Order: sequence, then C-alpha cells, then structure tokens
Amino acid sequence: MVDPVHALSDRNLEAATMLWLKREAACFACLGPHAASAPLPIDAINLDLASADYFAGRASLWVTLDVRSAATNGKPIAVLGFDENFLRPFTRALIEAAASREPHRMTILAEPDGKPPRPRVVEYVTGPGVLLRELMITPHDAVIDISSRSAGAADDELLLQLPRSDSFLRAFAEVTYLADQTLRATLRESESLARRRGASLPAQP
Repeated sequence: MVDPVHALSDRNLEAATMLWLKREAACFACLGPHAASAPLPIDAINLDLASADYFAGRASLWVTLDVRSAATNGKPIAVLGFDENFLRPFTRALIEAAASREPHRMTILAEPDGKPPRPRVVEYVTGPGVLLRELMITPHDAVIDISSRSAGAADDELLLQLPRSDSFLRAFAEVTYLADQTLRATLRESESLARRRGASLPAQP
C-alpha cells in the first residue's frame, strides 16, 4: 500500500476539462496526409495529466490533448502531448489567431545549453510521439486548423480542427486556466514530495 505522505494527490484533470463540440461547427482530427488514422469527427476534447515525474533533476509533468468521437465509442485519442509550460502560450496563440484572423506559428524552444534534451511537444497523429519543432494555428471562418512540423520535416501536418466561435474560445480559456492552475499545484507538490523522499533516504557512507 502506498504511503499517502509519499504519493501525489489524485487530480481528475480529464473530467474537469471536458469540452463538448456537438453544438459547434463540425471539426475533425487526423486530416494530414501522413496520419495513421482516417479523418475522425470530433465530439469532445479534454486534457489529461498523463504523468508526473522527475527528469534531469527537476519535476516534470506530461499532459495530452485528447479527442473523443462517436466513431471510436467515445474512447479518448491523444493528438498532442506537451509539458507543463505549453498551455499558457498555446492558449494565447489560439485566441490571438482567432481574433486577428492571422495565422500564428509557434516555435518549440529547445532546452538551454548544458541541459539534456527532453520532449517538449509531440504529436500522436502520425506516430507514437513525434517530436515537434513548430505548431501552426490557422483561423478560418468557423474553425481553426492546428498543424505541426516535426524535426526534419519540410511540410506542415494538419492534426486537428477546433471551433472558432466566441463560446468555444471562452470555454477553452476557462478550462486551460483551470488546467494550468492544477498543473502548477501538482508541480509544487511533486517537488515537495521529492524533497521529503530525499530527506528520508539513509545517508551514504
């Protein structure tokens, strides 16, 4: 049995961030030419806290953006995976692109010099966690295209669409704010847990 003092609190991010799209413009996932799946109609999206761990001496969280469809009996299908620092700039870029009607390209920054490389943002549409170097957010009248470019690729891959309506953008900002607060709390708890575990280890001779 796990000692509660040495375990993270269970935070149900999936349930708290569920957004239903059935009343929005029709949106689809897996639209790119290299997608491993046929195009998939999206009925709902949610964020899921997939893992909390330590990497190269610091706490790290991993989150997935999942889509759900009647075509898959509502089973969550991850399309994007990212660390705890991604939600804020992504939400800002999505809102700015929708408001300005101008495409917005996000560059995924590499680790600073001297630190081991680690995944920052990946896509699961064309493979099992393809490392990304750019995301393109392209607004249209009713939807916003989310495309990616992997390291070494010459072209963008269309991953999914999201609604461009005011109601969706407001709801998305609300759930990503909630998710960001939850991730920050989990990160602080993970760091505190690591310190307690380190303090409980016997001293090395």
